[in-house]
Amino acid sequence: MWTPENRGRYDRSGLRYPSDLTDAEWALVQPFILPIKHKASPAPERLREILNAVLYVLSTGCQWRALPKDLPPRSTVHGWLVRWHCDGVLDRLHFALYQQLRELEGRPASPTTAIVDSQSVKSAEKGGTTSTQSAMTRPRRSRARSATSSSTRWV
Repeated sequence: MWTPENRGRYDRSGLRYPSDLTDAEWALVQPFILPIKHKASPAPERLREILNAVLYVLSTGCQWRALPKDLPPRSTVHGWLVRWHCDGVLDRLHFALYQQLRELEGRPASPTTAIVDSQSVKSAEKGGTTSTQSAMTRPRRSRARSATSSSTRWV
């Protein structure tokens, strides 16, 4: 409900873009985003700007080349997004925030119940993985079809 205290809590008017991280949000995310220090590691402020640029693309749906000039270059932003994805940083961050939210709601950090619908079970019993695999495999082309006919005569 939009009460005066909720409006103040969710007010983003002081930020450059609505997708930018507040200081409190950055404090939650920072331990996951900051890499182990080595020569090529950017400063924490730079990583915050890179994450702000990723969030800008995700929230606006803009193309990478349409990133505003006051954000880091698109190649840098995309490179760090790929790196975070490949290293599992984004998955760990999502899981930790998910657990924190459940605890804030007074629920156990990990769910104790799972729901499986009957349609999923039926397709798995019929060999759902093989049918999915065959649907995802490219069809084979015969060699005869791709070769030129020997009866073609050039004039």
